[in-house]
Amino acid sequence: MDIAAERIERLHELARAAATEDDHDRARYYVRLARRVAERNRLALPRKFRRFTCDRCDAYLRPGRNARVRLQDGHVVITCDCGAHARYPYGNDDGNDEASEREDDTP
Repeated sequence: MDIAAERIERLHELARAAATEDDHDRARYYVRLARRVAERNRLALPRKFRRFTCDRCDAYLRPGRNARVRLQDGHVVITCDCGAHARYPYGNDDGNDEASEREDDTP
């Protein structure tokens, strides 16, 4: 892991800690800094970091505190307090789940 990736991971931890302490401005600062480090080093942000940050206002999302989480038609819909929505699929719709693989392998 290179220095930029380590710094992004550390900024993620700091943003989570700041959001836990209700210091939203500091958490937003850490999120913006991590995005800038990723852009300058041409790195993708880790999935767990992308899922817990708002693309519009750069807030670190904490379900129940500053974000609402709902399940709709095979998607998780996360709504930030600023009104931005993020949709992520859940489940395995392509039929490659473990149960179907076990059924196919039996003689």
